Amino acid sequence: MGSLGKPVRVLLVGSGGIGTMVAYALETGGQAEVTAVLRSNYDAVQENYFHIYSVDHGEVAHWYPTKVLNSIPSVDKDSPGAHYDYVIVTTKNFPGIQEPSLPELIAPAVTPGYTAIVLIQNGINIERPFFAKFPTNPILSGITFMGAAETSPGIINHYNHDRTFIGVFPSPSASKYQESLAIAAARCLVDAYSACGSQVDCTYDPDVPYSRWRKLLYNASYNGVAAILGMDTSRMRFAEHIIDGLIRPLMQEIRATAKAAANVDLKEELIETMITADNYDKFFKPSMLQDAEKGRFLEFENLVGEPLREAGMAKVETPTLKFVYSLLKGLQFKAMEKHGHVVVPKTGEGLKYGGC
Repeated sequence: MGSLGKPVRVLLVGSGGIGTMVAYALETGGQAEVTAVLRSNYDAVQENYFHIYSVDHGEVAHWYPTKVLNSIPSVDKDSPGAHYDYVIVTTKNFPGIQEPSLPELIAPAVTPGYTAIVLIQNGINIERPFFAKFPTNPILSGITFMGAAETSPGIINHYNHDRTFIGVFPSPSASKYQESLAIAAARCLVDAYSACGSQVDCTYDPDVPYSRWRKLLYNASYNGVAAILGMDTSRMRFAEHIIDGLIRPLMQEIRATAKAAANVDLKEELIETMITADNYDKFFKPSMLQDAEKGRFLEFENLVGEPLREAGMAKVETPTLKFVYSLLKGLQFKAMEKHGHVVVPKTGEGLKYGGC
């Protein structure tokens, strides 16, 4: 990655809260040049730059990455001969809604056999469509415990310390040589990220499946239940029956599925750790609740749907997971109707549950 000591060239797709802080850390370390692809915040950032309020970096006014674009560039058409070392994706995942799909979206910027694709996203099995689309490229996992949100276009509130883990998604079809290239790409990115200094904690992740199932204990439980009930994690813990009747059973079902489907051993004591992961006095709203409150699409398929499907194939009983998944699909339907992705017919003719 990179050459002759030059900074690595990074294309970052999704410069909201998390994406902007990733870009800032990489640029500040001096070992990366970031081109950020913006969508709804493009005009605001072009005019006023980013303004960051960060728990790690303090207040950063009028910040700009190396370059800002409003669409995915084509390495063949826009800058022939200039390849990206990394394409980092920090957008949320909405399978079945996103068009084009994320692999199709980034394809013009990916050089086959060269560009490493980094998915700083939540959930399991997110790598599968990228392996199918880019069989000769390293596909890297990014897991972050950072808390950051774009409160208005170009205004970033970074409120929880940056702890990020970069590793390699295991590929059943990769050769030893391809594996070694992927590991080298992951370690190179960790070095570039860590060059920012002690403000951030970026670490190489040697066991991506374990890390992703471990984080899923929290995301498949607190995230979904918070969106359904409209409650922060402190109020759930105060109302003990929500923990005992929903959160704990969900975590137990994820733990059983991880073992049966992926041979990932999540220790029993991890459940208590995850239940109390958020400081009680913060009244923390998980991201899915924040999206639900704003009428946005919900990122639940890779957090709840995929473990549910894995459980089904592994013959693991997951009644609580199935119940939560059904409710989340209902909330997603509401969001889809709001945004014009679904039109409910005025008559029930031809519908399974239509009629009079």
